[in-house]
Amino acid sequence: MRDLRAWLVTVAARTSYNVLKSARVRRESYVGPWLPEPLLTGPDAAAAVLMDESVSTALLVVMETLTPAERVALVLHDVFDVPFGRIAGVLGSTPAAGRKLASRARARVAAVQERPRVSRAETERVLKAFKAAADAGDIAELVQLLDPGAVHVADGGGKVTAARRPVRGAETIALLAVRQIEIRRPDTFQIVEVNGSPALATFCGDVLVWLDTVEIADGRITTWRRLANPEKLGHI
Repeated sequence: MRDLRAWLVTVAARTSYNVLKSARVRRESYVGPWLPEPLLTGPDAAAAVLMDESVSTALLVVMETLTPAERVALVLHDVFDVPFGRIAGVLGSTPAAGRKLASRARARVAAVQERPRVSRAETERVLKAFKAAADAGDIAELVQLLDPGAVHVADGGGKVTAARRPVRGAETIALLAVRQIEIRRPDTFQIVEVNGSPALATFCGDVLVWLDTVEIADGRITTWRRLANPEKLGHI
């Protein structure tokens, strides 16, 4: 049975490796920043989801920056306890190279997992305050809610209007948030749970137009991610 498990893991890993390499090629032609598709995990989810940090938006974003080889080496060794000799066979490399790939990937993942966790209540509070300030056009309040070095990342996928490069700085992001409200004029919003954390879903009529997630430190937003690509929002 152990040999069968090892064979299945190896076959799945080789297939995944090929898929990842193909996806990476497609991603290189993607318009603007890429964000992972949201996974609805709260009480409104159609099916129960086993939640842990492995599906957090921040971690999924970091995983996407890994090369296919780094991701396969990390998952095979750290999750399935596959020896580097066998990993080398999957990747067509050497055990030493596989060990180095896993080590690099592990360090980047650890940097995300070591960030202080913010409570659900605090995240909801900041999201609602940010939404209220943007709706009111209150630039000063938005700047107070944003870390001076905050970054805004938007994924429109070339389907809708969205910043095609990360936007940095509290004042610049505040102005952008107000401008987007003035242009789109959404009418309703709802707090939902996505990837294990509160997110702000904004609607125009019955159409979900934005899904915002944030990272917070010391009560201020350090990263604001806006998913606007309709192809990624259709299942929410």
